[in-house]
Amino acid sequence: MANFLQKLLIFFRIKKPKQQIEKGFYRHFKGHVYEVIAVAKHSEDLQEMVVYVSTINPEDIWVRPAYMFLEQITRDGKTFTRFERVES
Repeated sequence: MANFLQKLLIFFRIKKPKQQIEKGFYRHFKGHVYEVIAVAKHSEDLQEMVVYVSTINPEDIWVRPAYMFLEQITRDGKTFTRFERVES
């Protein structure tokens, strides 16, 4: 029971993405295109994680917390969305 309550408390503390992330193709702000193949849950804290793969090298598989996937970032004084949905 204590383990369940711990996970429940962690669940309400984790950051959630502002919008749902769907399977498909996304362009990283640096220009490369990736395919989102799944949205998974972290085994310990149930945080949503985006699983995505390079369109150039299918063995290049990445995982990123979902709340970070579509966040706004600033580099060299310019603001970008980390990943933007593109047509396949």
